[in-house]
Amino acid sequence: MNCKVQIDKLNIHFGQTHAVKDVSMDIAANSVTAIIGPSGCGKSTVLRSINRMHDMTPSARVSGRIILDGSDIYDRSLDPVSIRRRVGMVFQKPNPFPAMSIYDNVIAGYKLNGLLVKKEADQIVESSLQRVALWDEVKDRLHRSAMDLSGGQQQRLCIARTIAVRPEVILMDEPASALDPLSTLKIEELVEELKEKYTIIIVTHNMQQAARVSDVTAFFYLGEMVEMGPTKKMFTTPEKKQTEDYITGRFG
Repeated sequence: MNCKVQIDKLNIHFGQTHAVKDVSMDIAANSVTAIIGPSGCGKSTVLRSINRMHDMTPSARVSGRIILDGSDIYDRSLDPVSIRRRVGMVFQKPNPFPAMSIYDNVIAGYKLNGLLVKKEADQIVESSLQRVALWDEVKDRLHRSAMDLSGGQQQRLCIARTIAVRPEVILMDEPASALDPLSTLKIEELVEELKEKYTIIIVTHNMQQAARVSDVTAFFYLGEMVEMGPTKKMFTTPEKKQTEDYITGRFG
């Protein structure tokens, strides 16, 4: 296995609350890893640690190591902004920048440094929107507000904005939970296509979705990782009774 992200004895505290306890997991390059488990089990907390989002929470304390291609992302010499360029994030609710057009949303990550010429920008916008199967739907209204799009289109736009800056890893926190079934299907198809170029880690409360889109599934409970393995095995013959109880709906 070509390991892209290695999490080693990760512990996360918020004040006195020990939210994530001694989690270790290896995530293969160009794969989809799903994290499942009941609400409050630490799924999203682990996800956000992989691009140092907890740096913004004063009460948060992170210990352990998260290795990205051989470098510990919590090394003090590394700039969190450079980490977030390599590790993109897609949130539960679509969050296009409301004051920007569809076009400007896609290149928002480049606008911060002001180094983009118009021809390059056009190419980045078109290729990013093509990759999320949105180009044909919006190419005639690129300079209209992103807020004119449907919820499903907005979420695909947010994924286009994430991949425009060419990250290596994409974190997805319940990316389809606010969407209708048809939009959810489009997001799932997109995840399947994107893994050719990216390493994807997806948190989902929808076990059918985890079974459909992921290569590997990790089951979390009360801040601990109970079990992790190939998705097919996890959903048919898990090793731990707790995993089986959750997957078969006995609790959660």
